[in-house]
Amino acid sequence: MDSGVRHANNVALKQETWARLEAQGVYESSQYAEIAAVAECANGTAVVGSDIFRCKNIDLYHFLPHASLGSTAGFGSSSWGWTSKDGREFIAIGQSDGTAFAEISKEGKLIYLGRLPQYSVVSKWREIRAQNDLMIIGSEAANHGIQIFDMKKLLTIDPANPVTFSNSKDLAGWYGGLPTGRTHNVVTNPAGNFIYSVGAQPRTDKCKSGIIFIDITDPANPTSPGCASADGYVHDAQCLTYKGPDTKYLGKEICYGYNEDTLTIYDITDKKDPKVLSITSYEGAAYTHQGWVLDPEDQHYLLLDDEYDEYDKVGPGIPGNPITYIWDISSLEKPKQTGLYRSGAKGIDHNQYVYKGFTYQSNYGTGFRVLDVRSIPQDPTGAGVKEVGFFDVYPEDDNQPGGGIVDFVGTWSSYAGFASGYIFVNTMERGAWLLKMKDGAKN
Repeated sequence: MDSGVRHANNVALKQETWARLEAQGVYESSQYAEIAAVAECANGTAVVGSDIFRCKNIDLYHFLPHASLGSTAGFGSSSWGWTSKDGREFIAIGQSDGTAFAEISKEGKLIYLGRLPQYSVVSKWREIRAQNDLMIIGSEAANHGIQIFDMKKLLTIDPANPVTFSNSKDLAGWYGGLPTGRTHNVVTNPAGNFIYSVGAQPRTDKCKSGIIFIDITDPANPTSPGCASADGYVHDAQCLTYKGPDTKYLGKEICYGYNEDTLTIYDITDKKDPKVLSITSYEGAAYTHQGWVLDPEDQHYLLLDDEYDEYDKVGPGIPGNPITYIWDISSLEKPKQTGLYRSGAKGIDHNQYVYKGFTYQSNYGTGFRVLDVRSIPQDPTGAGVKEVGFFDVYPEDDNQPGGGIVDFVGTWSSYAGFASGYIFVNTMERGAWLLKMKDGAKN
């Protein structure tokens, strides 16, 4: 993995799929009409005109194509939410030509407010995370750097006059110290003053595409005291102030790194001297992609997704159903995989985030999936994990064997951290979806 050949091959496979779909006009998002009326999930489907979306326990409140969110190039990627001090809910929406911003109304409608264009050139890879009131935006585009945008700028915008923000005038800050301006992902820990770049190419740089520490105590003047390079390329990570059973590390800043073929755990408390605590692989490791702890207040268990186990047909992923790997991380130096959950759908898992005992998954063509993972502390094998809802945002593959294709289509990301219960889903082809689980679905 460390050579980067595997990652380059993965990128090539995706670009092959995307070039084929681009030639078919799939990413011309204006062809997908706005869905303004609530489409209820009834008897396993939500029907809107000629579109039939498979679903369970989740209703569609609003859909807007990328073209209605100010994008001329389309192609949705990451997304993240922000809630203002007075409870208003906003979403930052990654697109190949920048980041769109929308407010989510009490009635469940997306209200487009404006956009922040890309810093350099268009790129399908754009990643977004919140650091308190700041939205942190990185891209695989060369010379892009990391945009730091103050979401409070959205509070006074009149939706009748959406704003195109300026990279030279409207950023709270910009970090230009990446080796080539590229980063595969950005990571935040709102409890501190640091943000992180991971997967910043090239691997031959002194940081080896590991975790680059960026101090934004003064967002207008971000600086870097160093990096964690010891296990090389980090694809994604979650960094938290440690609260959990491994008492030696209480209060330390711990990063759970998803490092291509391992779960790698770091102690980055001392930014001048970060330590790798463990490097652990697992059966079926094809491309360790992303994951999230079950409970940030008690970091005992963690969920991990592997992006290529289904595609490469290895380990538990051989049948082509997305696998959620369950880990016991009660010993940061000796984590162990204890079980897994196999989706009933056919496809690939991509990104998942856990809120209050439920994991919300963007699984490419199988759509948006919600799993009840509250049973894991009692049964870490995963036998008690249940899917409590889904909404298939990519009906194009529903007639395939097993009800889906194992390919890089559909949803890239979702955000389910809003108090209102509205859930945002970003898709590559069509655009932005606002969903909500039915009352009682989580019981």
